[in-house]
Amino acid sequence: MNANAPVPAGDNPAPPTDRLRILRAFNLSLGAVVLLVAVFALQDYVDWRPWAVAPLEMAGLLGLLGAPLLHGSVEHIAANSVALLILGTLAGSVYPKATLRALPLLWIGSGIGAWLLGDPGSRHLGASGVTHGLMFLLASLGLLRRDRAAIATGLIGMLFYGGMLMTVLPHTPGVSWQSHMGGAFAGIIAALLFRNSDPMAARPRYSWEDEEDSIEALPDDELEPPSPRQVPVLWQPREGQDYVVLPFRRPGQDDAPR
Repeated sequence: MNANAPVPAGDNPAPPTDRLRILRAFNLSLGAVVLLVAVFALQDYVDWRPWAVAPLEMAGLLGLLGAPLLHGSVEHIAANSVALLILGTLAGSVYPKATLRALPLLWIGSGIGAWLLGDPGSRHLGASGVTHGLMFLLASLGLLRRDRAAIATGLIGMLFYGGMLMTVLPHTPGVSWQSHMGGAFAGIIAALLFRNSDPMAARPRYSWEDEEDSIEALPDDELEPPSPRQVPVLWQPREGQDYVVLPFRRPGQDDAPR
C-alpha cells in the first residue's frame, strides 16, 4: 500500500489521534530545546551581547529576536528547557493552531516587557519569558473555553508551573521578572485572540437528552389530553335523564333484572 497516494476526491483524511498529536507536539518542543542547546554551545565563540535586550536603547531592540535563544548558565538553560518541553507539549497537543499562532506574540512580548521595564544598562536574555507566556496561555484558555480538555490542560500546567504566577513580580536579583511579565501578558492576549482557533471536543450526549429532544419534537396537540367527546363512554344515560342509577343487589337475590 502506498502511504503517499492522494486521497480520493470527496474523502477527507482522518483526523490525527490524541497520541499522534502529543507525539508531534513533543517532537517540536524537543527540537526547540535542541536549538537552545546549540546556540548556548556557540555563545563562547561569538559576541552575543548585541542580541540581548538592552532596556530603553534602540540598539537593544535587536534582542527582541535573539534574547530568547541566549542563556547565561547551564542551570539557566536546563530550567528553561524542561519548562519548554513540558508546557510546549501540553499546549501543542491540545491547541496546535492556537499555540503556533501565539508563539510569535509570546516571543516578542517577553522582549518588549524587558525593554520597557528593565533597568538601563542591564542585559536580558533567556527563554523564561516564552515559557511564562505558554503557562499563562494554557491557564487563560482553560478559563475561556471551559471544556474538559482545556480545564484539564490548564490544571496540569498550574500543577507543574503554578509558581510562575509569582515570578512575574520582582523576587530574586538577577532574574528578569520584566520578561516574565511581558510573556505573561502576551499569553493572556494570545488566549483572547486565538481561543477559537482549535475546535472543541465533542461533548458526550446522554440518553435523557435524547428523550427530552423527542418530547420537544412532538406537536402540541399530542401533549394535550383528549376532549371529553373523544373519551370512550362505558355507559349511556337513560333517555330523558341526565343521570344514571346503578343497581346494587343484596346477597341472596337472584340476578334477574327488575
